[in-house]
Amino acid sequence: MQPLILGLLGSPRKGGNTEILLAAALEGVRGGGGRGELIRLNDLRFSPCQNCGGCAKTGRCVLDDDLTPLYERCDMAEGLLLASPIYFYGVSAQTKAFIDRMQAFWTRKYRLDLPRPPQRPAVFLSVAATHGRKLFAGAALEARYGLDAMDFRYAGELLVGGVDVRGAMAQREEALARAAALGRDLALGRL
Repeated sequence: MQPLILGLLGSPRKGGNTEILLAAALEGVRGGGGRGELIRLNDLRFSPCQNCGGCAKTGRCVLDDDLTPLYERCDMAEGLLLASPIYFYGVSAQTKAFIDRMQAFWTRKYRLDLPRPPQRPAVFLSVAATHGRKLFAGAALEARYGLDAMDFRYAGELLVGGVDVRGAMAQREEALARAAALGRDLALGRL
């Protein structure tokens, strides 16, 4: 059976540089025999975490919106690709809101000790326009802890700086090849 690998896109720009990089990784997933599923967070309608404490009782978020079915998809996935552009040295607002809503998973794992899926591998993909010295540090750390709450092991990252013009990622052949290799390795269980 083909392993399900979710590709969560945190960019609001369809066809942008981050999506081009994620598409290469998902193509690698398919090349490795996996089933890659692209989910554009910007297309979903969901509220940010309300810090209401509702998940503290059941391990489930009390908000009923487009993330509700995605929680189950995340539990079913055998791997995950989380992709976000860098905005002011951090992940996009869409990615941040998604990660914050993983509080229910964190509660399930660390407070309630409820049954969870086994740890699975995840890769963080990110594209930035500039080359700042610590450009990806905060975003990678946030991705790492958000993925951990969801029972995904941070198995790798591909961080590409200096991609400013829309569509320029398509010319970065080495990075696209690395993304495809990461996707293939994820599908084949090598990460």
